[in-house]
Amino acid sequence: MAAVEVEGLVKKFKATTALAGVDLAVPEGTVLGLLGPNGAGKTTVVRILSTLLRADSGTARIFGKDVIAHPNDVRSMIGLTGQYAAVDEYLTGQENLEMIGRLYHLTRSDARQRATTLLERFDLADAADRIAKTYSGGMRRRLDIAASLIARPRVLFLDEPTTGLDPRSRIGMWEFIGSLVAEGTTILLTTQYLEEADRLADGIVVIDHGKVIARGTSDQLKSQVGGHRLEFTVSDAADLPILRERVAPLAVDDPVVDEQARSLSVPVRGGAEVLRDALRRLDDSGVTLVDVGLRRPDLDDVFLILTGHASETSPGGASSGGASSGGASSDGASDGGAPVATGRHALKGADQ
Repeated sequence: MAAVEVEGLVKKFKATTALAGVDLAVPEGTVLGLLGPNGAGKTTVVRILSTLLRADSGTARIFGKDVIAHPNDVRSMIGLTGQYAAVDEYLTGQENLEMIGRLYHLTRSDARQRATTLLERFDLADAADRIAKTYSGGMRRRLDIAASLIARPRVLFLDEPTTGLDPRSRIGMWEFIGSLVAEGTTILLTTQYLEEADRLADGIVVIDHGKVIARGTSDQLKSQVGGHRLEFTVSDAADLPILRERVAPLAVDDPVVDEQARSLSVPVRGGAEVLRDALRRLDDSGVTLVDVGLRRPDLDDVFLILTGHASETSPGGASSGGASSGGASSDGASDGGAPVATGRHALKGADQ
């Protein structure tokens, strides 16, 4: 049985179609990366799966439990971290996690113990008694993710989980996510950090305009893009026309020139022998190379070709947008669903 199953999911907001028949499945104990540009429908999928939003049609199940027919059963099995940290700024880190534990009906002592364990695991133990208002953005993010793990969920939805984290914290978060999967947790991950999807995801689904446009492993998607690329950087942009003329016979598609970066990218077939041939063709050309290399397509190339534009988020940059469960969706949709007790994390018993 798949941990997460979605079939024919449709969601409209007035004249806007956020989802137009999305199908996906996440095998138990794996990570599925959900990729797509702003407005593609990623957050809408997560909100429906986490019972925060009702689909117009289609089905969504968590370990066989329908999210509409059995919302409390679903909520007992899932954890959710949205795109923005949802912590009480006037409670300490310890108090925030203990509150979530109590809302999940843990005993006071169990909630305290679980909070202490997670604070240590997320390197927040030294700040446990500080109010969250004094935390840095990265610390709040870690506290937010810790809150989603209070009840030891079988399925974890991570919506842009490393937004706002510095590179060191981001790598630490990747390692932690890997450890969760090793322990058997199933994860649905939305991200615009393509390196993140490449590193963490066992499978990838790309959606755009509410439809699935590609699916497969990272290597399978890269193979769809085609062969290798010769990448040249010259010391003087004036040399680019000569460079392009010399290596053009090797190209299988139009070379891409970037005068500002003084670079030329040439789609080619073959491996190291093509690179050697290119360098021979530059003998006596007078072109001074600063850098040259042969590389495979990466997920950035896949994203660009499939969606028509590059990823909108680079490491350390702005997130792709979106909102916490109490506000508007990043896909241009308002809630439309019943309120959930104390925000995203305390899902259990919200319909009681």
